[in-house]
Amino acid sequence: MGQVDPVRLTLDQLRELRDDIAPQAAQRSRASIRRRVERWRSRAFFIAQCALAAGVAWALGRYVVGHKQPFFAPVAAMVCLGFSYGQRLRRVAEVMVGVAVGVGVGDLFVHVFGTGIPQIIFVIALAMSVAVLLGAGTLMTTQAGVQAAIVTTLLPNPGAGFSRWLDAVLGGLVALAAATIAPAAAIRRPRQQASAVLNELAEILIETADGLRSRDEEALTDALRRARSSESRLDELRSAADEGVAVVRLSPFRRRHRGRVQEIADLVVPLDRAIRNIRVLVRRCAVSVWRDEAMPAEYPMLLERLADGTRLIAESLFEPAAEVAAHRVLGELGRRTAELPLPTGLSAVVVLGQLRSTIVDLLELTGTSYDDARKLVPLRLDGLDEK
Repeated sequence: MGQVDPVRLTLDQLRELRDDIAPQAAQRSRASIRRRVERWRSRAFFIAQCALAAGVAWALGRYVVGHKQPFFAPVAAMVCLGFSYGQRLRRVAEVMVGVAVGVGVGDLFVHVFGTGIPQIIFVIALAMSVAVLLGAGTLMTTQAGVQAAIVTTLLPNPGAGFSRWLDAVLGGLVALAAATIAPAAAIRRPRQQASAVLNELAEILIETADGLRSRDEEALTDALRRARSSESRLDELRSAADEGVAVVRLSPFRRRHRGRVQEIADLVVPLDRAIRNIRVLVRRCAVSVWRDEAMPAEYPMLLERLADGTRLIAESLFEPAAEVAAHRVLGELGRRTAELPLPTGLSAVVVLGQLRSTIVDLLELTGTSYDDARKLVPLRLDGLDEK
């Protein structure tokens, strides 16, 4: 029996472990499914837009233009719309030009030299080189090479190349119409992206405050990494805002949204400044811990209050009433920084200065003018000023 008890004990432990793991695994599975469904929902409009554009392009090529196999028309429509939200109009132009260059070079080369392995290699290199010399971007250059290869291998008849070019233009025009007539995602996307950037900044500030309070080097290092990578989120916002502005200017169905979209586009500049100031602030907090420099005990609370104001600005993008609360929180924080005694350490002085600068930037996001924002962050009697 002395040999049986350990085995039974081990089996009991395994059963308990199984009972503990099963709910966790189920919870992770449900969370994964929710994320996948949310990701599909965020792309559902775009998927439908691509599918409809492809079908319309093929129908026009087949029944209006009269091409028996206008397969590149739907392909061009989908490529032009792309799986990113920004700069669709530029993408349409690049694809159309790239296709024209590739088809033209391939058609001419096949007419003179025929087709074969050496010809394929040379014509692709030539078409892509011509596109680069024309100042093309990566998309246009790639399309030139692809179309040259298709014409050389699948359409050796020079006359067939022109129908392919017409199909490409047709697909591009359908994509352009889809991007301007029904671009609801382009209206929503900038607001969603701006909210995501602001919430990320709030989380960075909270993580910095926690790391500073507990003197946790790892937490501050992670916060600094996130702060440095926040620039990419701003680039996504800038691209989404540019597309939204272009859409409301071109689409007669979306012009009523012009003011709202422009408001989001106007956030990019002060938000850029806020991101830069927060990045410096987080770095200096990390340096203070790395070098074991003293930091005033009140600073973590100030960072948390700054995070509260940042979150309220994010909420105000969807609930305008939150803008008043954000303005009040940031104004109170600005006045509080003017009452603090001047710290002695370099890192503490830098953090306080960056904190005050960030408050001014965030106040501008609430619709406050730069001059009024500075008045809400009053000058310090000891001479420390942020701007």
